[in-house]
Amino acid sequence: MVQVDLITGFLGAGKTTFLRKYVHWLNARGQRVCILENDFGAVNVDVMLLQDLLGDNCDIETISGGCDCDTHQRRMRTKLISLAMQGFDRVLVEPSGIFDVDEFYDVLRDEPLDRWYTLGNVIAIVDALLETQLSPQGEYLLASEAASAGMVLMSRCQLAAPGQAEETLAHLNRALEACYCTRRFAADTDALCKPWDALTDADMQRLDSCGHCQASYVKLHFDEHKAFTSLYFMELHLTLPQLQDAARALFADPACGHILRIKGFLQTVDGWCELNATRDTMHVEAIPDGQEVLIIIGEELDRSAIEAHIGQKTADQE
Repeated sequence: MVQVDLITGFLGAGKTTFLRKYVHWLNARGQRVCILENDFGAVNVDVMLLQDLLGDNCDIETISGGCDCDTHQRRMRTKLISLAMQGFDRVLVEPSGIFDVDEFYDVLRDEPLDRWYTLGNVIAIVDALLETQLSPQGEYLLASEAASAGMVLMSRCQLAAPGQAEETLAHLNRALEACYCTRRFAADTDALCKPWDALTDADMQRLDSCGHCQASYVKLHFDEHKAFTSLYFMELHLTLPQLQDAARALFADPACGHILRIKGFLQTVDGWCELNATRDTMHVEAIPDGQEVLIIIGEELDRSAIEAHIGQKTADQE
């Protein structure tokens, strides 16, 4: 049977960055891997960021769109059926940040997938810089995407203030309690809180054997795609300083909505880079390849207010 691992995480937590590290580690151990990118957005930037992994031991497939649960489940089921015949040792599923994890379990229990696939690891990526105040919908998604994880892996620990990662883990546990889930995570048992550059082979082996723990919780019924929005702006031709200024202005303007994260990809004289910004932090990192796009993730976003800031920056450049 083919092992399926699920990499979950709230919007912008760092799933794709971890996936790159995980695939390299698995490939080095002779594993033939397929990445299944599961995104509801019209622009799947994550696929573009994974292109350099393609080779004899790694392939990438996508599931995009799907206006309702049934349509989306059919597309996932069809894709998994086709992958089952291609000789992969491992399928890694990276869903969108507003994914219903139960939907994934329902698909794997379907015949004939239940004879071809076995659920391996569920790894939940949680941002150490997570906002302390989330909406009820945000709290629910944070909890539901970690509830069944065998391990929580904290991202951006190197950017966190002393004690911040531990407080974020406590935040996650409060969110789990709020949706009547008995699951709790502790740093010394089923949560890994350290900079990813410092992850050892033993850490990766621990993640690769963490398994899963299917937990129950009370569902919060709401339309995720209306509550959470990702806006994409292509080919803005901003310089890095302009993009950084625009990000600060967007977070500062309440008319833009509740912005959770801003991701920008642009080319500089030194190559491609990714800007990843929250309300309190801004980080720039070199990436192997890219496409010029600005992605704004949040709740109740106002496109016209956002465009006013971006348009001003573009006009300044011109």
